[in-house]
Parts: sequence; C-alpha cells; structure tokens
Amino acid sequence: MKSLIKKLTAITGPSGYETNIRQVIRQEIEPIAAKNEWQIRVDALGNLIISTPPPKSDGAKIMLVAHMDEIGLMVTHVDDNGFARFTTIGGVRPLNCVGGHVRFLNGAAGVIGQENINQPNIAPTIEQMFIDLGFTSKTEMPIKVGDVAAFERPAIDLGKRMVAKAMDDRVGVAVMIEAMRRIKSTVNQIFFVFSAQEEVGVRGATTAAFGIEPDIGLAMDVTRTGDTPKGVKMEVWLGKGPAIKVRDSGMLADPRVVDIMVSTSNQLKIPYQMEVLESGGTDARAIQLSRAGVPAGCLSIPCRYIHSPSEMIDIDDVNHTLRLITALLQKPISF
Repeated sequence: MKSLIKKLTAITGPSGYETNIRQVIRQEIEPIAAKNEWQIRVDALGNLIISTPPPKSDGAKIMLVAHMDEIGLMVTHVDDNGFARFTTIGGVRPLNCVGGHVRFLNGAAGVIGQENINQPNIAPTIEQMFIDLGFTSKTEMPIKVGDVAAFERPAIDLGKRMVAKAMDDRVGVAVMIEAMRRIKSTVNQIFFVFSAQEEVGVRGATTAAFGIEPDIGLAMDVTRTGDTPKGVKMEVWLGKGPAIKVRDSGMLADPRVVDIMVSTSNQLKIPYQMEVLESGGTDARAIQLSRAGVPAGCLSIPCRYIHSPSEMIDIDDVNHTLRLITALLQKPISF
C-alpha cells in the first residue's frame, strides 16, 4: 500500500485536470478489470468508472467513489518581470502557500512568494502572493493565464505514519484499487468510481450517480482529526481505525448504511471510530441527492493537516479501511 500511495500522491492532478492521475489509475486497474471481465469507461466529466456484472437476486447496485483530483492553483496574470498571480482551485488556505513549491501540468516548477507587507505576523491573502518560476521577463515564462499547478512535495515514510500532498483523496483511491484486487466474488454489482472535480463542488460524483442510479452509495475520503495540540474538538484520532461518518456539513448519513458498516466492523473485529464532521463534505452528498435519492454513507480515513502540502495518515488505518470495504462489497446488502 505504501508504494502505491507514494506513486499516486506524486502525480499532479488538480480539479478539472485529472488526465495524468486518471491514466496512472487506469494502468493500475486495467489488468484487474481484464482478468474479471469488468467494464471500464470514462464519462463526459472525466470520471473513471469500472463496473462488475449485474447483481444477483440478493445483491444490490453499489456505487463506491473516491475522488482523484486535488486542490490547486490557476494563473490569472503574468507581469512584465515574470511573476505569476494566481487564484485557487478548491480549498487552498493562504497559510499553507508561502514558500510552497508548485508544479504545473507542463512540468514547469516554481515557488510561492509574497509581497512585502507591513504586518509580518499576519498571513497574506491570495492576492498578496505570486508564483516565482525564476524568470526575469514575461516573454521567458513557460506558463500563461489559465495554466494550473498543484503543490509539490515528496512523500515521507515515518514508519506507521506517512506524509504527502494530495493524500486527500489519493489514499482513498489507493484503498479502492487494492479492494478491486482483493474481491474474489460478490452478489452485488459494484461501480468503482474514481471521481473528478470533488474539490470544487462534488461535480464528478453528481453526474456519475445520475448515470449509474445506484441502490446504495458509499464515498471513501479523508477526514480531519482532533488529536493535535489545541486542535479541533473532534473524536477522530490517527491510528484508531477508519471513521464511519454520521454527518458532515453536506450530509446526514443514512442510518442503515452506518449500521451496516458498524456491524461488519464488529463482526470482523476491525477498530473503527464514529465521525461527526462539523465543516466539510464528500462525494456522498452528491450520491444521496441524485435523482429520487439514494441511501448513502461515507467511510473516512483519518488525516492530519488536510488541504496542506503535508497531509498525514496512519498506515494501520488504511489497512483496516481496506479490510472493511472489501468485506462490505462482497456481502448481500438490502434495506
């Protein structure tokens, strides 16, 4: 799992520009799909969708989704001296920007600088920052208005813990890929959706759910933790197992989906936590509100420092999440 997570987090793929990460994911899953005769397609919005055969009489149509996009930056202006102003793609926080390294889709790299402001102890606004690619004039610049970039920082292996950019939600993508490898048989029809544009309003999951019309929806994403000094008041910790979402700011999880995850965890003696997230949301909201409505929930991987270039996860949480999701997908589910 560690090598796959490192591989996935290294790829640049901001919302709306998922081509590179989608290609890497497809390379990973094509042998699995071919072996099992599962169908692969890419829809109009760029979601990568893999589907198993239709469900058996006691099975259900399940949509499992993990988003492959990440937060990023888009150039809005390049001045005569070669400095690029930018806006954000998704929830980029100014505090996490200054001094950060960025990589553009064309391979160009730069660092984020800031204007000389009179209050050095106050974080600059996005408008007070710029990207410096080391050039001295506009004509030399290898980028233009509309070009996009993502943060760049190598993954760090801390033993049980791992740190990288884009753990949100490449770690969920990694779990879903590995779950595809482990599933031997299932009564359900499963739609594995690697969704696009989650960070800018769960757009990919919205269109995918409309087209699939699932009986049950389940998102796999990261969630905040409450285990750092003077951190948020939240009963989710790194290393204590996957978090079964009860609510977030966009969704109240269907109690029946919550109960299935809790009972399966108890049966398999998988540690888990209950998640109440007061700010933030996932693709589960889009599934829940699709067409006439879908019973939906979310299984979250605890993650520190979300939406920063250094997001931290615990590999035990990842492995427990994998065990739980693999078991869920193979058992009959009915309401």
